[in-house]
Amino acid sequence: MADLNALLGELNPAQLRGSSRTHHIVSSRSSRLVAVQHPLQVPLQILAGPGSGKTKVLTMRIAHLITNCYLPPWSLCAVTFTNKAANEMRERLVKLIGKDNTAQIKMGTFHALCAKFLRKYSRVVGIEGNFTVCDADESKKIIAKLLKPYKDTLSNKNITLKENSIVGIISKVKAKGWTADDARRHVEERNAETPQQRKARLEKGKNDLWEGEIGEILAEIYKSYEKTLRDSNSLDFDDLLVFGVKLFAQHAKASSWCRHVLVDEYQDTNIMQYDLMKHIARASQCVTIVGDPDQSIYGWRSAEVENLAKMERDFPTTQQIHLEQNYRSTSSILALSMAIVSQDKGRIQKTLHTAHPKGPVPVLRIFPIEQVEAAFVAAEIKRLVAYSGGMFNWGDFVVLLRYNAHSRAIENALQKERIPNRVLAGQKFFERMEIKDVLAYLQLVDNPQFTPAFLRVVNVPARAVGEKTVHQITLRAEELKISPMQVVERIIDGKIPDVKPPVKKKLFPFVDTLRILRKHANAGIAPSKLVNAVVDTINYADHLRKTQPDCDSRWDNVQELVNFASEVEGSAPDDVARRMHRADDDIHKEKGDESEEESEEEWADEVDEFDGDQAQPGQARAARGDTPLRLFLQASMLSTDTETPEEEKSQAKVTISTCHAAKGLEWPVVMIPAVECGVFPSTRAEDTAEERRLLYVACTRAQSLLYLTHTESRMMSGEYKPQTISPYVGAVRTDPQTKDLFTETLPALPLEDRKTIATVINRPLPEEIEVVRLVAE
Repeated sequence: MADLNALLGELNPAQLRGSSRTHHIVSSRSSRLVAVQHPLQVPLQILAGPGSGKTKVLTMRIAHLITNCYLPPWSLCAVTFTNKAANEMRERLVKLIGKDNTAQIKMGTFHALCAKFLRKYSRVVGIEGNFTVCDADESKKIIAKLLKPYKDTLSNKNITLKENSIVGIISKVKAKGWTADDARRHVEERNAETPQQRKARLEKGKNDLWEGEIGEILAEIYKSYEKTLRDSNSLDFDDLLVFGVKLFAQHAKASSWCRHVLVDEYQDTNIMQYDLMKHIARASQCVTIVGDPDQSIYGWRSAEVENLAKMERDFPTTQQIHLEQNYRSTSSILALSMAIVSQDKGRIQKTLHTAHPKGPVPVLRIFPIEQVEAAFVAAEIKRLVAYSGGMFNWGDFVVLLRYNAHSRAIENALQKERIPNRVLAGQKFFERMEIKDVLAYLQLVDNPQFTPAFLRVVNVPARAVGEKTVHQITLRAEELKISPMQVVERIIDGKIPDVKPPVKKKLFPFVDTLRILRKHANAGIAPSKLVNAVVDTINYADHLRKTQPDCDSRWDNVQELVNFASEVEGSAPDDVARRMHRADDDIHKEKGDESEEESEEEWADEVDEFDGDQAQPGQARAARGDTPLRLFLQASMLSTDTETPEEEKSQAKVTISTCHAAKGLEWPVVMIPAVECGVFPSTRAEDTAEERRLLYVACTRAQSLLYLTHTESRMMSGEYKPQTISPYVGAVRTDPQTKDLFTETLPALPLEDRKTIATVINRPLPEEIEVVRLVAE
């Protein structure tokens, strides 16, 4: 375990006496130390630029609060935006404070945090503890069914409203905290406007879909969608936040354990996530956030950069510390990046510094059409590998795109040059067909009300259960006000007699399988064994062989699911839960209640008696949602950033990625094509300032070399259309003070530049003879 105070000493500017480094480094190290040791009772905003080591500062602050401020680990809540970020933070903390202390911290995404507490306190917010988390694909299928009655109406009015769009529209209003009733009232208010009021509103740019006939249709679909979810005993991802806010807002004891909340990537929080932070921090009023308003690029996903100002209003003693030292990029890359983002005069004024040398100047080039542009990208990658003497490999390059659709020309060019490449953020592991099949069986074991799982696997493997039969089962479920799975079980048990024997015979193996699995689950069998039981019982390997040409790789994914289940088992969440809520001091008391302390665990026991049940210990445990199967399913559904395992991951490949997907990552060489009007900013963008920040984020992924390219014309809707350079780049190029931040000259990579690059990316400098050899090939 690392010595925390020794590491803090590394941030102490006094350690730099006699150093030749600049004042900026001293200032930066001082800022990092001050941020880590900031008084715990004073709310803190750490505004950290790209490459400034914010994760290190945040993890060291957590360690400082535990080691030097003596806060119990279980009293800390650390929230990240991805599972990957949470795992990285967890690994760092294990080295700083040990495995046991780290395990007690409530750490994870907002969604995972809410899911955990909703399992435990489900009844106080009106849901069941065995709720299923409904993923985006399942939400889309529900919406598709609900949209059918309106298809003709929309078609007659020449209106296109697709399932994906409606899922996104509903998600946005949920992020604002709107219920279905709120949406209905909003539509009614919009429809009651006078023509003058509507004109005035539209002139201010306040247009939305929640008005007129479309608004009425959306409101009805939203209402029916919510009913479908509740009838299926399921929550979508947004509901986890909605019900989480409801829990923490209405029941102070649910968060009485918390003494400090820490939030990473704060600029990406939406309204509901901010409310969660505020309610969890209600007892202590102690908050630390890390963010960068210049990297706020998720407005389309309801992120609210205004949450920085909101925190200052709600926590009036909030203080700010800026981390402006960049440890990633050369000074020439930073200078260009700052010139782009500084065009926004309304941003919080801050800058970035680096100790790295200037390095090669970023390249800006124009090409006639995208095919020539793509050919240049491929050729330049090959040239740089050679002229660097092999210091660069294929994995050191990324091509960052505003739209996925622009990847086709790039992929073709790379393939022609036989350059291996991969597309970042392709299909995720838990989105794979075979994974969803296995999980659907286990979802039905845990929650027979979950209709999407039933519809997915009632005929997987094939049981000759036709669509007509499934439709009849669904209709009977609606008639009896129960789920289709419950209908099928009643059919097998003879409680629904008017079913033909052949149909009953086809359904019997399905029900029998689920009952066997449910028996195993109720006995507390480990999730990894349950996964194996599913695939063995239904002979899933044989099903894959008969139906999938890539059956071997899909079977490997199933085995990886077994591995994942084993990892979940190894995390021992029950032991952690028992440790982290023991009474400590009066933070477990309600305001104004000077009676005996009450821990979160004790309150959970009270919750079990809310509806008069005299539950046995095992039943109470199941009601609170902490069965091994349920914990595994929850971990699976919330692992949304887990990629599909690839055999060839060890092979270096050029990465093709969207700018959004690249956030938080870095590469030695970054190439950004299509830097044009209509791309940066997007023609679909509502916020041009956010588009500028997106380009800034893309540029700051680069460590040593940066290329921006654009074309004179680009194929659009089947014909070439003239293009102009992005205004964000054009402003830099035409300003006499910044025009030299670009060059058209390609980097020749002389020895001095190679030395700089080797330092920046921490690689050994190749011998000159190796450079000559590779260039000659």
